Amino acid sequence: MPELPEVETTVRGLERVLKGRRIERVEARRSDLRRALPEDLGQRLTGARVTSLGRRAKYGLIDTDRGDTLVFHLGMSGHWRIDPSEIGKHDHFIIDTDEGLRLALNDARRFGSLDLVRTGELEEWPAFRALGPEPLDIDARQLEHRLAGRTAPVKLLLLDQRIIAGLGNIYVCEALHRAGIHPKRAGGSVSIQRLRRLVGAIHDMLEEAIAAGGSTLRDFAAPNGELGYFPKSFAVYDREGEPCRCGGTVKRIVQGGRSTFYCPKCQH
Repeated sequence: MPELPEVETTVRGLERVLKGRRIERVEARRSDLRRALPEDLGQRLTGARVTSLGRRAKYGLIDTDRGDTLVFHLGMSGHWRIDPSEIGKHDHFIIDTDEGLRLALNDARRFGSLDLVRTGELEEWPAFRALGPEPLDIDARQLEHRLAGRTAPVKLLLLDQRIIAGLGNIYVCEALHRAGIHPKRAGGSVSIQRLRRLVGAIHDMLEEAIAAGGSTLRDFAAPNGELGYFPKSFAVYDREGEPCRCGGTVKRIVQGGRSTFYCPKCQH
């Protein structure tokens, strides 16, 4: 599933070609993805000019001069394609701009979504209302407050979008390893010193992943078709049985139905 760095990479790629452009035409080639598309999507977007692009957690945001924001989620397999040579069966939503540019949202598994929300109402939009702070903005004291008294494993708490918004399985595994924190440790028992290391690890890792274009594991590619190269930097994720740099061996357990990779020698 595309995570925060992949969504940020997507938004930056779209911004280079879409910001300031007028939308000449849109085509919804099906009426739904994970859920139904807004019925007035085409009417509200056609003729609008894109004013800015952004991201909230794992959602991409495309703002227009009509006070609307197109909110997209890439789901499990979604990605945008710039000027595809041909439109395929998994290209479900098309945008044509005033400069003859074509963008296609491709989503083979259809777990993504498209919504159109009034820009001024985004913070109160149900999907955003309960989201925690962005991981690139949070500091150790804020995280300590959010984890206080929690007995659930820190790995699962970091995946809770109400506590911190935007982290996914890959980057939580990697951040906990960098910080030397065992994924089963109770969230409320992590000391402020360790939380400082963890927050620093989260910031550094996400920035490195964004610079590397994200992580291409299955379907993800940036809008220009380039693949993400951050998997080459994985220390534990998907490396069960391989040596850790500390001399230990990477193990895999299942938490909350998801695979957790960690090193029992250097994570306590």
